[in-house]
Amino acid sequence: MALVIRPATRDDLPLVRELWREFEAEVPDEPWRPADEDDLQDFVDAEAVLLAEEDGEAFGLALTSRRGEKLGVLEVLYVRPQARRRGIARELVREVAARFRASGAEMLELEVLASNTVARGIYERWGLRPVELILAGRLDELEARLAPATGPTFGSVHAQTDDLGAVERVVQKVMPRLGKSAGTSVSGPFDGWVVVHDELCDREPEMLRRLARELSYALPAVTLSLGVEAGAVVRYNLFDRGGDVDEYLSVPEFYGELPPGDVIALGSNPMVVARLTGADPRRVREVARTASAPADLPPATELVVEIAGALGLSEAGHGWEGKLTC
Repeated sequence: MALVIRPATRDDLPLVRELWREFEAEVPDEPWRPADEDDLQDFVDAEAVLLAEEDGEAFGLALTSRRGEKLGVLEVLYVRPQARRRGIARELVREVAARFRASGAEMLELEVLASNTVARGIYERWGLRPVELILAGRLDELEARLAPATGPTFGSVHAQTDDLGAVERVVQKVMPRLGKSAGTSVSGPFDGWVVVHDELCDREPEMLRRLARELSYALPAVTLSLGVEAGAVVRYNLFDRGGDVDEYLSVPEFYGELPPGDVIALGSNPMVVARLTGADPRRVREVARTASAPADLPPATELVVEIAGALGLSEAGHGWEGKLTC
């Protein structure tokens, strides 16, 4: 049987529609994209449709278009299942390429669904390479992820000591240097930790971390700052003798894009946490996880409680009553 590749005519329009519908049924586009069957007549009139026939029976279809002087686009390539593995697709594309080249084009592009792995493999074997990635998502989900965070910001500092008086003395010395605060409380010890709450540190996370660092250096002791920022993310910093030995942020790029190494660095280090606090590293790894968006994690006011428990802080030890339901 001789294979013939020829342009479709107006008389072929019912056949073109039939082949196009078979293509759409076999490789359906995403549901939100409108079908474009009404455009087929325009393709035919522009001599941009090729049919592949054997003994007068059509087995294949190619739809093409031009974008500028140098670029030809293969919009659709389809071969009926019973005629595959006979080189029909290859011959269709050869004819498409020859026609494009004769009209002055230098490049060919085509679109293929990410789910059509068979076709993608064939095209790559023919030397075609990805040049663009189209991403799609639901608008309601996108808006939820992009909405500005407006929730509560709060936190506390925990010093690994039973010496309440020593912590009080350091806090009284350090807080005036950090800024004006409406009030500070020091309580405990709870399970080996003394907890500090301060109004300034509650609303300014950077001050919370500075207080924890100063306490760790002055006591000296292991200290921990832990809290929620903007109602959306959880952060902790673990200090040992003034050094920040582990920092965790539940959404590392919440405040902006970071180099890959910085994203990794903002993940919890369960072994360091275990060594300094006695926490179970498996539990820390399970709870202190990171994500690309707050929506991919439990609510921050729930996550911070889970992390506090994994680090050995009891409910009395973190003292956030009234803030977790803000």
